[in-house]
Amino acid sequence: MFDPRDDARDREGGDGRARVYEDRDRDDLDPRDALMRDLDLPRGDERELVLNRDRRYDLNGEDSRTLAAVGVFRVVREHDLDTDPETVEHLRGERLVETVDLGDGERGLTLTREGRDLLDAHSLNRDGEPSQAFYAGVSRERELNHDSHLYSTYRQEEARLRDEHGGLEVRRVVLEQDLKREYQEFLQEHNRGRADSDGRPDRDEHEIRAWARDHDLPYFDGQVHFPDYRIEYEVDGRELHQDVELFTPHYRGAHASGHSKAGFQIYVVGSRGGGGRSVPRPRGAEEFL
Repeated sequence: MFDPRDDARDREGGDGRARVYEDRDRDDLDPRDALMRDLDLPRGDERELVLNRDRRYDLNGEDSRTLAAVGVFRVVREHDLDTDPETVEHLRGERLVETVDLGDGERGLTLTREGRDLLDAHSLNRDGEPSQAFYAGVSRERELNHDSHLYSTYRQEEARLRDEHGGLEVRRVVLEQDLKREYQEFLQEHNRGRADSDGRPDRDEHEIRAWARDHDLPYFDGQVHFPDYRIEYEVDGRELHQDVELFTPHYRGAHASGHSKAGFQIYVVGSRGGGGRSVPRPRGAEEFL
């Protein structure tokens, strides 16, 4: 009689940790594969037993890729995932994702806490390298329409970079909030642990400019400018990155102008794809303004 515990034990190495799943039957390039770089989850067509604490899940490669994409970008439009409805329903049934109403008949997916915990528990530690971060739930309700389009821009930008650079390897995607969190930690470093601190950062402009330069972020008009996300990748041993900014129709005036001057790769929502859906398209800063 089949015992799922035997299957789990078969995937363990000598140190008792689950071994890395092998790639199987994946000849085509899927932009979600890069987002699974640090994940020890099934990659094949058949569903396999995956354990996390006291929960058991049945996942295959399509399930894993979908979870990774949704976890990296927090909320993703269902039609942008290019996956079948059976996969989505299966992940809902496993309580790993939940549906978000985006309006106009559109639905998005976001991870549940269980979904994020599963990805975090099966993330690989790479010495000296930061790991891919995964998120659950909606962060900013008022930015839901904007944020739900980010994965679509990533698909296009990953394909563009791959065409431009042979042998490209995406290492991770860093969202704006994580870049800003690192910036705030820098600003508050001198206040940390001080009972007499009033919480105000004491960094001068020279220090802030230096921080921005070290992180390859633009500084002008008295502030550091952050992209919606950054793709970190490697080509021939060189560590590179591409910053991406998405404009939706509510971007106006000085706000849009400032982001256009930042030198990010710009995408704009406004054109219509099949079925009347809004589709982000790349635009030059001058064209947008």
